[in-house]
Amino acid sequence: MTHRLILTRHAKSSYDDPAMSDLDRPLNPRGTRSAAVLGRWLTSRGDIPDEVLCSTARRTQDTWAGIAAEMAHHAELRLVPALYQAGPDAMLAVLQSASYRMVMLLGHNPGIAAFAAALCARQPLDPEFAHYPTGATLVLEFDIPTWAEVQPGSGQVIDFITPRSLE
Repeated sequence: MTHRLILTRHAKSSYDDPAMSDLDRPLNPRGTRSAAVLGRWLTSRGDIPDEVLCSTARRTQDTWAGIAAEMAHHAELRLVPALYQAGPDAMLAVLQSASYRMVMLLGHNPGIAAFAAALCARQPLDPEFAHYPTGATLVLEFDIPTWAEVQPGSGQVIDFITPRSLE
């Protein structure tokens, strides 16, 4: 059975208020535009998640809100504290608890870049993949019966995109 993962780093966030905690930083105007662009791109491809596993940081939640606004179908949103600045092992554990076949995971660098690299059977040739810039989105397919069976190195790359390449 095929399962599809949309792995997205949050869009560009604001650093305007130095007193604001990292967890509370919102998207900046460019990030807000990028989230909408990603939502339109995913919708045009039919990559509409049924479940979103999202860090509790405001910027990841804002990214999902911008993406979701471009989709007719709204996914089940799970805010997962363990995804905030998580490494690949923590992200894998969260993914293995997913319930639906089409899942989006929204997180942060450097963990999401390392997780993306670890999941791919073969990494995309795009030079942006190595540093996974804000808004970077990787779409992977796995031939597994459930997410509990997902393993590093088993994902087939369907696409990799950055918001700048879409604008």
